[in-house]
Amino acid sequence: MQERKEKLVLIYLCKVCDAKRTHLISPHDIAKAVSKKIILSISEIDEIMSSLSLQNFIDFVVSDSKNGYYYCIKLKKKGQTYLIDSRKQKKALGLLVLRSIFLATVSFVFGLILRAIFK
Repeated sequence: MQERKEKLVLIYLCKVCDAKRTHLISPHDIAKAVSKKIILSISEIDEIMSSLSLQNFIDFVVSDSKNGYYYCIKLKKKGQTYLIDSRKQKKALGLLVLRSIFLATVSFVFGLILRAIFK
């Protein structure tokens, strides 16, 4: 379940953050953005941010202010290419499934033809 939460937070961060700039994002903004799919507590968001940092998707620093705290987030190279890489992976999986279906169909038809010839 934690992997799905990390994925949703990372997708949000990739959409919000520019490749070369640092952004200030509050944990409440993140929770609000992903609340349509899953409910996250502030402590879970802290854990997810640490995990994404350890996986080299982001660099972040916690910054205190009078309204609470914010994350200063900068996407690393792996984080910048995450959306493109995930699309490529989905496309490759779809092509693999289509190829498998095609080969199974051809094999079935070939078997029917051989059965009709040698019957």
